[in-house]
Amino acid sequence: MTATAARFRGVYLPVITPFAADGSVAHDALARLCADALDAGCTGIVALGTTGEAAALDPDERRAVIATCAEVCAARGAPLVVGAGTNTTAASVAAVRDLEGTPALAGVLVVVPYYVRPTEAGIVAHMRAVAEASPVPVIVYNIPYRTGRGLGSASLLELARSPGIAGVKQAVGGLDADTLQVLAEAPDDFAVLGGEDPFVFPTVLLGGAGAIAASAHTCTARFVAMVDCALAGKVEEGRAHHEALLPVVRAGFAEPNPSVWKGVLFAQGRIPTADLRPPMTAASPEAVRRCLDAVAAAG
Repeated sequence: MTATAARFRGVYLPVITPFAADGSVAHDALARLCADALDAGCTGIVALGTTGEAAALDPDERRAVIATCAEVCAARGAPLVVGAGTNTTAASVAAVRDLEGTPALAGVLVVVPYYVRPTEAGIVAHMRAVAEASPVPVIVYNIPYRTGRGLGSASLLELARSPGIAGVKQAVGGLDADTLQVLAEAPDDFAVLGGEDPFVFPTVLLGGAGAIAASAHTCTARFVAMVDCALAGKVEEGRAHHEALLPVVRAGFAEPNPSVWKGVLFAQGRIPTADLRPPMTAASPEAVRRCLDAVAAAG
């Protein structure tokens, strides 16, 4: 395994963006969330992912969120990945170039262009153009139920052999045949990262490098232990973690992400509000209670 692939091994937390009562970004709480995740064993932090409500932040807020996460990661010698993809190639290239010089930056998470519905060939060309411009390796974010387009195994394997592309966050709704083929045939220096939280353990057990998992906001040390077991081939021990954590995952995604996770973190006193930016709305009290109960049961 190359140094780049090893860098993306383990659990990355796609950290939420907490908001204060006045609606501003709560940077102290954000820094604590990042530090807590790293102290619990996460490899690194993902800023401005889907869970971080990046689309709801203005440019100054996005820069400030990156700076807060980068400061924590740099202080702990941990890698930072930043969500930098848009639905046009020019804007995505500009976004990754703007990250030049960011402390602790190890990768950029580049989503398949959404809404415009390009061909797979167009998506491959897009990713290659972004990788050529990026100061750090690209992790492709393949999430077709949000973007309207996805990448099959042939396109992912083509990208896996492309310069500057280090991995994929595979969030395709399950552990499908395309994912299995990529796990079996991708080069050793290409990191397949589980992006569907219920399927993290089998994905890593079958050759994945780790996960970018919103569920790791809670029971973080146990999520890390589960992935470590999968990486080490400790099937029974890892399965016990998986079965204990599955109710947490299911409860945490019972309503639109990241509403339930924010509700849980607020109930735990870890963030100042459970607020999301419109049109997103707070989770129902029932959903938060069910997730808290699952967290308590998981330990």
